[in-house]
Amino acid sequence: MEAKLRNLYALQQIDLNLDELEELKGDLPSEIRDMEAEENSLQEQLTALETTMRTAFTQREHADDEILSLREKSERYKSQQYQVRNNKEYDALTKEMDSAENTIARLEKEMEMFEGKATVARHDIDGIREQLESLRGVLDERRAALAEVSKSTEEEEARYRHERDKVVHKISKGELAQYERIRKAKKGRAVVTVRKGACGGCHATVPPQRLLELRQNRKPYFCEHCGRIIISDEIAVTVAPSA
Repeated sequence: MEAKLRNLYALQQIDLNLDELEELKGDLPSEIRDMEAEENSLQEQLTALETTMRTAFTQREHADDEILSLREKSERYKSQQYQVRNNKEYDALTKEMDSAENTIARLEKEMEMFEGKATVARHDIDGIREQLESLRGVLDERRAALAEVSKSTEEEEARYRHERDKVVHKISKGELAQYERIRKAKKGRAVVTVRKGACGGCHATVPPQRLLELRQNRKPYFCEHCGRIIISDEIAVTVAPSA
């Protein structure tokens, strides 16, 4: 059990060092993530608008083709009216011509609607392309700044990550999951030592009986107040500094 406690404390120390390196990057990582999310959103909007514009133009062209076809038919009907032999045939042709004219009128209105829809989409596309161009310019600057900061610490970060991998292999999946859960909930500090008889995380007093049990190093002790894992000073001093 002492080995398990040492491994958890060693992992905590490594993670704290990695956290310090991450802090050197400031808000750059979160800013980049936010901008990348915005870029993806704008790109999705752009794709949807381009589809809308293409569809509207296609529908307008189909309506235009149908209008031309109907006008040709209407002209044929008009010519045929001079060749009819009775009123019934004449009225039938007149009815077909009226139907064609009504359909043409409807299609012309639809063409205007499709044209308007395409025009609005094209205007919105231009606006989004401008936004994307501006956003990508700033994003490139932020990425370059982050790369510069990361370059200055990459060797140190790689060393810590290598040490972390070695320690993680010594910890069970269940204990690691528990550690990560506490660490996430407690701002990065999952494992702490006893300080003047109190939890080194929340400073809540540890009962004397619990202190005796804790110093026996037989099992993990969880702070009754904050839930962090508390280890004895004896364990802490046996862990070599990772810095």
